[in-house]
Amino acid sequence: MRSIRHPGPMAAERFAAMPCVAEPLTLRLEPGRSINDAVAQALAEAGFSGGYIRLRNARVDPMRYVIPAASPNSTHAAWYSDTFAPQGITVIEDAGLVAGRRDDEPFLHCHGIWHIPDGVRRMGHLLPLDSQLAEPVEVAAWGIAGALFDVRDDAETNFRLFVPIKAPVLGERRGRRAALCTVKPNEDIGQAIEAVCRRHGFDHASIRGIGSLVGADFDDGSAVSSYATEVLVTGGAIRSGRCTLDIALVGMDGEISAGRLRRGANAVCVTFELLIVASDEESA
Repeated sequence: MRSIRHPGPMAAERFAAMPCVAEPLTLRLEPGRSINDAVAQALAEAGFSGGYIRLRNARVDPMRYVIPAASPNSTHAAWYSDTFAPQGITVIEDAGLVAGRRDDEPFLHCHGIWHIPDGVRRMGHLLPLDSQLAEPVEVAAWGIAGALFDVRDDAETNFRLFVPIKAPVLGERRGRRAALCTVKPNEDIGQAIEAVCRRHGFDHASIRGIGSLVGADFDDGSAVSSYATEVLVTGGAIRSGRCTLDIALVGMDGEISAGRLRRGANAVCVTFELLIVASDEESA
């Protein structure tokens, strides 16, 4: 399995997970403000400070995004490209948005696939404070109660990253048992998810999230060699304790790849942020 060396000391705990309640929602995101603010307002109106949103068929202008790149110095193992700023309407095909908090303000992290104005299909890390919806859009989402992603300094990677923290449950919630979790570098993503589920007693669950991998190896034998990638989970599940994970990713060359990850072969690059929701198959 590939690996990457980060500048800081390796943390003893290789994943963090916080139990929570996840409630399915349909949200309406409004234009005329940053995507960050549009998501925060919609979640707040539904009574939540954090959640996970799947954004599809959304028209965006302005659109600003980056892709992974080599670090310009030794302070980080990987970095970001210069900002891409397509002129005109970009249409988001599919994106995952992790909504939490940074410096006591709403903040989200987004990876996705989109079609820029010339029709070319691209993928990357959307800059949520610099991008705006061009028109309203309805989205499927999960509101999270009892836990929240909060940005903290990470000594191992020297990045500021989301970590799951405990948060109050406001009012009565009728959602599903769930866990917010993050995974550290060089851990196999599928095996880490299985470990989280064992800890929380999830034999069957659905998996949503975004993150980064050190390249990728797929079940069909194809592989991506880029040592830094941006990843969107397009479908994931735990069945009888075993993880399957379908993803799309973009490497440092801008190429998009997709497929089912091969078991035991895919190391996290910087971090992975996940919402794991107990499924209807879960025994009472």
